[in-house]
Amino acid sequence: MSLEKAVHHELRDDGVLLVTLDSPGEKLNILDKQLTAEFDALMAQIEALSIAPRALVLRSGKPDGFVAGADIHEFVKIRSALEGETLSREGHRLLGRLAALPIPTVVAIHGVCLGGGTETALACTYRIASDDPKTAIGLPEVMLGLLPGAGGTQRLPRLVGLRAALDMILTGRTLRAAKARKIGLVDEVVPASALLTAASRAALALADGSLTPKRPGISLLETVLRPVIARKARASVLAKSGGHYPAPLLALEAVMSGTRKPLPEGLALEARLFGELSVTPASRALVSIFFATQDVKKDTGVPEGTQARPVTKLGVLGAGLMGSGIAGAAAEQAIPVRIKDTAAESLARGLRGVQALLEERRRRGSLDAREVGRRLDRLSFTTELTGFRRAELVIEAAFEDLDLKRALLAEVEAVCGEDCVFASNTSSLPIREIARQAARPERVLGMHFFSSVHKMPLLEVIVTKETDAWATATAVAFGRRLGKHVIVVRDGAGFYTTRALTPYLNEAARLVEEGAAIDDVDRAMTGFGFPVGPVVLIDEVGIDVGGKVSKILHHAFGDRMAPPESMRRVLDDGRLGRKNGRGFYRYGEDRKTVDETVYPLVRGSAAARPFEIREIQDRLVFAFLNEAVLCLEGGILRSPRDGDVGAIFGLGFPPFLGGPFRYLDQLGARFTVERLEFLAARHGPRFRPAPLLVDHAKSGKPFYNS
Repeated sequence: MSLEKAVHHELRDDGVLLVTLDSPGEKLNILDKQLTAEFDALMAQIEALSIAPRALVLRSGKPDGFVAGADIHEFVKIRSALEGETLSREGHRLLGRLAALPIPTVVAIHGVCLGGGTETALACTYRIASDDPKTAIGLPEVMLGLLPGAGGTQRLPRLVGLRAALDMILTGRTLRAAKARKIGLVDEVVPASALLTAASRAALALADGSLTPKRPGISLLETVLRPVIARKARASVLAKSGGHYPAPLLALEAVMSGTRKPLPEGLALEARLFGELSVTPASRALVSIFFATQDVKKDTGVPEGTQARPVTKLGVLGAGLMGSGIAGAAAEQAIPVRIKDTAAESLARGLRGVQALLEERRRRGSLDAREVGRRLDRLSFTTELTGFRRAELVIEAAFEDLDLKRALLAEVEAVCGEDCVFASNTSSLPIREIARQAARPERVLGMHFFSSVHKMPLLEVIVTKETDAWATATAVAFGRRLGKHVIVVRDGAGFYTTRALTPYLNEAARLVEEGAAIDDVDRAMTGFGFPVGPVVLIDEVGIDVGGKVSKILHHAFGDRMAPPESMRRVLDDGRLGRKNGRGFYRYGEDRKTVDETVYPLVRGSAAARPFEIREIQDRLVFAFLNEAVLCLEGGILRSPRDGDVGAIFGLGFPPFLGGPFRYLDQLGARFTVERLEFLAARHGPRFRPAPLLVDHAKSGKPFYNS
C-alpha cells in the first residue's frame, strides 16, 4: 500500500465535506484495496460523528476521470463462486454505508466513470456530470463476463427504470452526460469548470430541503409489462451472443428478479450471481483479453527508450474505402490529412464516404455540426503529390499490386523528407518486397488496417529487419492515437492475420466444393462464435481480392495454402462478392440470399450432401489454430498474447474463448495434435500439426504460464 493517501477530505466553512479520490501514482482512480479501505474509514468517522458535515461532495483528483472501476486483478484471484460472492458483498457493505449516511451526498463526475465508479455514484443522493466529451458513464462488466457486483443491477433500475437500465447493463454501453441526464441517471449537466460549484450548491440545497431530486424509477407501465420486457431482452441477448456468454442472461435475471424484492434481497441475489459468473471459463477468457489489451498498450515493439516522432501531418495515397477511412480517423484526432488519388472522381467519392460517416454520427448526437465541419476542414485532396513534402507519415492504401506499391513508394521518396515514414496498408504483400528498390528501406513498414477502419479496433504494424526502431515506434504511437489495439509483427507473406485467416476461408470453400450447403457452413461457424460466417466473409472481402491474396500465399507457402480450384471458376463467372451484388450470395436492397446458381460452378458434378456441424467446425477452426502456431513458431508473432489480440480484434475469433492460444491451452496441445493428425489422415497434409504444437503436446507445456 502506498504511503500517499488515496482519499482526501476537507470540511469547509459552509459545512460541506469535500472528499477527493486520488489514487497515488495512477492515471485514473481504481477501487483497489487502498482506496476502499481509506473510504471505509472515512465513512466510519462520519457515522461516529468524528466529522459532522451538513453534506458531502465526492469528486476525483484526476484530470480525466472519476473512477475507472474495480481492481480487475482482484477478479483473477477468485477461486470459487463463494469467494466471488464474498467480494460482491464487500462492495455492497461499503457502498451501503455511503447510501445510508444521514446527510445528502453529491457526486461530481468528470471523465471516465465506469463499473464500480458508476455504482459509487448510484449510492449517492444526487449526481452532477460535466458536459465534457471525456465524460462517459457506464456499467461495462458484461464485457468481462460478469455483472455489476456492487449494487448496479439493483440501484440503476430503481433509479431510471427497467428498460433504460437493461440497455446499459446488458450491452455494457457507456453514456455521454446529456444522455445520462435524459434517462435520469444524472440530475444535472454543467461545464467542467462549474462542476464543483454546482455540486456544492446542490449539496447545501439538499441539506436545507430546498432541492428535491426527481426519480423516474420503475414505472407502473413497466411493472405491468415486466414479462414482455424480460422476454424481449432475453431474445435480444441470445440473438447477439448465441448463448456463448452467460453474463447478460444472469444480469437480466438479477435485474428482473432482484427488483421485485426489497433492496437487501436484490443485492443478495446480485452477489450470488456475480459469484457464479466470476469462475466461468467465459469470464476468465474475457478478463485475460482485458489484460492482454492493457499490456499491448504499453508494448511499443521496440527497444526501451526509443522515441516515436510526432505526426503533425499525414499523407494518404488512395481515396477508396480504406484510404478515406484512415484519413477520417486521423482527422478525428485533429491531424491534418492530404489525400491523393489519380482522379478527381475518386477523391470526390472518398470525401462523400467521410461525410456520410460524420453525418451519421451527427444524427446520433455524438457530434454537432460545428465539429463535423472542423473534421472535414482537416482534409485536403489532390491528384498530385503537392502538399506531401511536410508529411511525417505517408500511408499507401492502393490496390494489392506489388509494382503499383513500389512505384508509389518511389514517388513519395522523391518528394518527402528523409525522415518521412512510408507505410503500406497491404494485407498480404511482404514489406521487404515493396521496399526492395527503396532509397530508404529503413523508413518502410506495413500498417495493416481492417475494414471498416472506423469500426475495426486492430492495427497490425509489420516491420522488416531493416526497419528503424523509431519508425516502428512512430507507427505504433500513431495507431494508438487513432484508438487502435496495435500489434507489431515480423514481415512475411500475409503477416499474421491474413495468413491465419486464409486456411480457414480455403477450408470453407472446399466444404462447399465437396457438397456442403453455403448457409450450413456459415451457420456452423457463427454457432461456434464467429460474428459472420466464412462464406459471407469471402463475399465481403471480395472474391477478386481473395484471389490475389491466395496467389501470394500459395506462392510463399506451397500446397498448404493452395486455394480450391473452384474459386477460380467463381471469379471467372464475374462474381466479385458484395461489391457487385453477386458472389456466393446474391445481394438485394435489404437482404442477401444464397445464390443457388453458384453451386454448379463450385461443385462441378459433385452432389450436395450434409455435413455434421462438428466436422465443419473442426476443419475450419483447427486449420486456423495450426496456422496461428506456425506464425508463432516462425517468429511472425512475438508472443501468444499478440496472436490472441490480433485474432479477436482483427478477425472476429470468439472472445469468450480468449483467442487461439488461450483456446489451445483450454483444449490441450495433445488433444489438438490428435485432431490435426486425424484431419490430415482424412483430408491431406495441409492439416499436418505445426512442430511447435507437437513439442507442446510432448512436454505438456501451455502457451501461457497463467
